[in-house]
Amino acid sequence: MPAGVCGCCGPLRPRYKRLVDNIFPEDPKDGLVKADMEKLTFYAVSAPEKLDRIGAYLAERLSRDVVRHRYGYVVIAMEALDQLLMACHSQSIKPFVESFLHMVAKLLESREPDLQVLGTNSFVKFANIEEDTPSYHRRYDFFVSQFSAMCHSTHDDPETRTRIRVAGIKGLQGVVRKTVNDELQAIIWEPQHMDKLIPSLLFNMQDTDEDTERASGEENPASLAESCFRELLGRAAYGNMNNAVRPVLVHLDNHRLWEPNEFAVSCFRIIMYSIQAQHSHHVIQQVLGHLDTHSKNTPRVRAGIVQVLLETVAIAAKGSVGPTVLEVFNTLLKHLRVSVDGELADGRRGSSSSVSSSRARDRDSVSSSRARDRDSVSSSRARDSDERIVQNAIIQTIGFFGGNLPDYQRAEVMMFIMGKVPVYGTPCHTIDTVKIGHQGTKRIQTMLLSSLIMVTSGFKCKTICAGLPAAFLEPLCSVSLMEDSELRLLVLEILHNIIDRHDNRAKLRGIRIIPNVAALKIKREKISKQDVMFMKKHGQQLYRHIYLGCKEEDNGQKNFELLFTALALITIELANEDVIIDLIRLSLALQDMALANEENLPMFIRCGIMALVAAYLNFLSQMIASPGLCQHVSKVIELRNLEAPYLLPEHVFREKCPLPTALQADDRAVFFGVVEVTEALCGSAYSVERLSVPYVPQVTDRLTRRKSFVDTISLQLDILSNSLPDKSHLAEEITFETLKKAIDTTGLEEQERERRRQVMEKFQKAPFEEIAAHCESKNNMLHDRLTQIFELTIRPPPSPSGPSSVTPGPHYQSVPVYEMKFPDLCVY
Repeated sequence: MPAGVCGCCGPLRPRYKRLVDNIFPEDPKDGLVKADMEKLTFYAVSAPEKLDRIGAYLAERLSRDVVRHRYGYVVIAMEALDQLLMACHSQSIKPFVESFLHMVAKLLESREPDLQVLGTNSFVKFANIEEDTPSYHRRYDFFVSQFSAMCHSTHDDPETRTRIRVAGIKGLQGVVRKTVNDELQAIIWEPQHMDKLIPSLLFNMQDTDEDTERASGEENPASLAESCFRELLGRAAYGNMNNAVRPVLVHLDNHRLWEPNEFAVSCFRIIMYSIQAQHSHHVIQQVLGHLDTHSKNTPRVRAGIVQVLLETVAIAAKGSVGPTVLEVFNTLLKHLRVSVDGELADGRRGSSSSVSSSRARDRDSVSSSRARDRDSVSSSRARDSDERIVQNAIIQTIGFFGGNLPDYQRAEVMMFIMGKVPVYGTPCHTIDTVKIGHQGTKRIQTMLLSSLIMVTSGFKCKTICAGLPAAFLEPLCSVSLMEDSELRLLVLEILHNIIDRHDNRAKLRGIRIIPNVAALKIKREKISKQDVMFMKKHGQQLYRHIYLGCKEEDNGQKNFELLFTALALITIELANEDVIIDLIRLSLALQDMALANEENLPMFIRCGIMALVAAYLNFLSQMIASPGLCQHVSKVIELRNLEAPYLLPEHVFREKCPLPTALQADDRAVFFGVVEVTEALCGSAYSVERLSVPYVPQVTDRLTRRKSFVDTISLQLDILSNSLPDKSHLAEEITFETLKKAIDTTGLEEQERERRRQVMEKFQKAPFEEIAAHCESKNNMLHDRLTQIFELTIRPPPSPSGPSSVTPGPHYQSVPVYEMKFPDLCVY
């Protein structure tokens, strides 16, 4: 009998086909026949080798019903497949799964939204089943593509569009759950899949209209996509971070979401909170690399990327910023330089356009040229403000990044940034100061010092040597000698951040006469040996730059406030008996400088220095608890209130404060006296003998050692004039008395003995800076004398064959070596 005849006869058909046919009712509205479904399930469990045939037959019926648009039977077939999947967990389920996935693919390919949703729900149920054995050949490329397309559905009906998008997101979530935990299914992390999956999720997270906002829970595409996105990132391993983060950056570029960047910031917040903490630095490096690719983009785009970087750095856990710390800071500083260059270039371009427009006025009408001027000026100003936004964002990012670093790495970053600051007279290998000009150099100095303020904020070094090493302190103090007031303010704030280790700076804010210092409850500890050694080695450098910083003519109230805070912090954190004496000498030297006025300082600066000295000595006298000094300082301050209020900070820094035409040095009662201070400190542990020696600034930094070309020539001329013998002494007459004085050596011995005693006494009692300055001057003079002698004596030896240069005049024939006549002493 032919096979076709057997297929038509019901009793002759295979049993699994008869069981499958029996689950379908005559009317699809009646639903699945549960009794026959139980029989089919029992048969499949009892004979698992028949599962593949059952699945193939169900797939055949489902395909036929889909083509004939009998969607009721399609729903029944999928329900039967779901129940068989949930009931069977044997080795033979693998072929059955292939038939199941084939049927799901058929449903997803249809144009009907209901069938697409039905197929997605069946796939999600399948994704939640844990299989006993892995599958080596199963791939989900089609499902990733189809579910991603459903996520971008543009159906006319809003409710249907939402249903399709929710189904697509659920399908992607099912693919992730099914594949991400299976080591054999790592193919899901490949770029071709991530480039479809992640943009689909971000598209739904971004597209939040009124209809989607009304939906809640699982029916809201935005919230569902966000949960799927978090789940995907939470399962990402270290090797997959590139493929997971890169599509996010590409999506933000394609949809121009860096300006404004609210969605970009929220995306990276989700990323940083979802990934494992040890992978945070990888995300930061990805964003930095993306910033490099957009270095020539508009300022607003770069500002948006930097602000995203700021958020990622702020969320990154402490100690997890990765090993390439200096590379990160180098990239940020490079973009800071690019932003400054762009701002300056726009400024130059704007000025040149204004010049060209002024020339065009001669040809065009006056009204049109003025309109063009307004447009060019407004556009240049807008771009300048955009560049300022970029620069501020970079500085904040550097600060947050530095705040997450441990102390030892933060010290390295401080040194690294300080090495980038251009200082006149010092080699700077990273910035061409001639090319960018004075304005560009100042702008870069300001930006880099602002970055240093952010990095040093909250820095608590155990010893001051760790926070202010010599390689960092010297260029920092060199910048503090610049003529620009803003730069000096930034340097003082950096010093405050490093020196203030007990958070006392807020209590010292503002320059004033503090009536009761004890009420401030200042925190302090006993100075350590390392800090004592630091002050012995570098204290004079700090004093000198405070001294020179006080007499700058462009100083304002803010400068004097920060100088007062610097002196107070040094007293709190680094002062022992010797340092206190040095600080008192410094204060008295500042007072003498303001009184003498050898540099013709403005009256406001002189009165400001007097007010600074009064405020600081009032603070110092109460800190060291010296009754005599407190009494003297209080007496002077009371007299100033009555007779010279312009010498106190509460008056001189007030608006429209009347200033005198001159300071009367004869009225010693309103000034602090050396004798009174010495008497007040007598009997204590302080070496008051040093107070009688005036403070002299010591040259310690390389910037002030520089001499101009004119200074160098004048120095050489002075040395030459001093080294030449006096003709009057050469012509002195030799008499009997002179010979007698030359023979008599008793007087010379006494003079030599007296000279030695004076030298010993000088080295025992003189201050260190005076001895150092004396030795340095002698060394410089000796060096210059030796240089002069070498220049006069050292000449190139004559050539045996005569001169090689061609000179005008008669030419002489060169004499060979063997014919030359040498002295007898030179021949052997």
